[in-house]
Amino acid sequence: MKKKVKGFTLIEMLVVLLIISILILLFVPNLAKQKDSVKNTGRAAVVKVVESQAELYALDHTDTPTLSALTGAGDITQKQADEYNEYYKEHAGETREIAG
Repeated sequence: MKKKVKGFTLIEMLVVLLIISILILLFVPNLAKQKDSVKNTGRAAVVKVVESQAELYALDHTDTPTLSALTGAGDITQKQADEYNEYYKEHAGETREIAG
């Protein structure tokens, strides 16, 4: 007596792979857009932090706050200063409060 083994046929597997491929093609570009949006939002938040730190620096010191002065005083990190510069490279039309 021959046993009957149940399983998926090749056509069923191809259909499932086709559906998965279509879903991936729909979602991957959307994820890339979301990543850019999150990155821009993060940079905008860093700009606010740097500007707030500059205001606090101006209250405590007599000289004008610059990015190098803020990093030297330990108020911001070099990474935050770099993100601040990157934000204004992408948004060239906006006014910049703190000089590099």
